[in-house]
Amino acid sequence: MALSDKTILEVKNLRTHFFTDEGVVKAVEDVSFSLRKGEIIGIVGESGSGKSVTNLSIINLIQSPPGKIVGGEVIYNGEDILKMNEKQLRQIRGAKIAMIFQDPMTSLNPFLRISTQMIETIQLHQKLKRKEARKRAVEMLTMAGIPAAEERINDYPHQFSGGMCQRVMIAMGLSCNPEILIADEPTSALDVTIQAQILDIMKKLTQEFGAAVILITHSLGVVAGMCDTIYVMYAGRIVERGTTEDIFENPIHPYTRGLIHSVPRLDKEGTERLFSIPGQPPNVIDLPPCCPFFPRCDEAMEICKTSCPAEKDYGNGHAASCWKGGE
Repeated sequence: MALSDKTILEVKNLRTHFFTDEGVVKAVEDVSFSLRKGEIIGIVGESGSGKSVTNLSIINLIQSPPGKIVGGEVIYNGEDILKMNEKQLRQIRGAKIAMIFQDPMTSLNPFLRISTQMIETIQLHQKLKRKEARKRAVEMLTMAGIPAAEERINDYPHQFSGGMCQRVMIAMGLSCNPEILIADEPTSALDVTIQAQILDIMKKLTQEFGAAVILITHSLGVVAGMCDTIYVMYAGRIVERGTTEDIFENPIHPYTRGLIHSVPRLDKEGTERLFSIPGQPPNVIDLPPCCPFFPRCDEAMEICKTSCPAEKDYGNGHAASCWKGGE
């Protein structure tokens, strides 16, 4: 499917903080990106980098207290989601912007049949009668690769494997023809073989329905064959952005290079240990005004320890926040 020039989502200078007894956790700090119709973007980074909080902020699902969106805009089709009331948000969530959460086994209600959970969602947003909504649910389950969907729709979540539950979540997410699908670590709880199947199903279905996708993951291996554009997050900020080709062929930020080198390679011979970025992600409470990655960076310079680099454009939408840059 050819990418459209139409921008359907624009995140501008988003800032989400959590106010705790230990201090203010700046989970998302000045994050900006855009999403075009039909585009698949990947937001990549280690646990705690701010990926999931960014996407919960997009649909205004930050629990308050302790969390609060303290700045920025999320423009969806010309309207700021962050200024919408609860009624307006309910009309968008699920119907226009759907989300697949990280663990399908806990996202589905264990006390309700799959039919109940899917049919209620479809009836709410599509305004269909129960019989029509059930037919739609069965069609989506079949498309998502659930065998004997007509019978399996009556089962409870515990009667499905983790991979099958994730297929149910994908079917549920796409059942109302959303314009945007947010997938938060959709393969993290699955084995490698099932991961590939789930990603393949997601790509095929989103292309068929014309949905744009925001894929959140800690693995650059997952986004390699899936995404058009990649955003690399660290310590609540986007440190590099670019097309998938640019990110893999010419990674500029040392953190991006570290993530790429930590992906297992089938084309490499030998038994050398897999690369690991040294150290731990920083505590984002009261971060000093410097590059947050410098304690873990083997290319750090003196300026990295005293000043935070601004984003530099390297052409074709490829940009990075690094003092050394593409040297």
